[in-house]
Amino acid sequence: MKNKKRRQWDSQRVRALRQHLGLTQQEMAEQLGTRQQTISEWETGMYQPRGASSTLLTMVAERAGFQYQAGKSGKKSQE
Repeated sequence: MKNKKRRQWDSQRVRALRQHLGLTQQEMAEQLGTRQQTISEWETGMYQPRGASSTLLTMVAERAGFQYQAGKSGKKSQE
């Protein structure tokens, strides 16, 4: 198993990923197998994704070519 840096999922990053994917909170919740309220709570900063949820978000982001940089659009960038 590769040793990857764990991505921190804060409210702005969760919202940026959802917008990058072109999904509503409800659609993202359905894709992740969670409730719309959970997505809302992540986006408002009430809670942060942890454990399996954080890992799943990272996998979705990687497949979508999502690269988050504060103040940027979240479009894929060259590393």
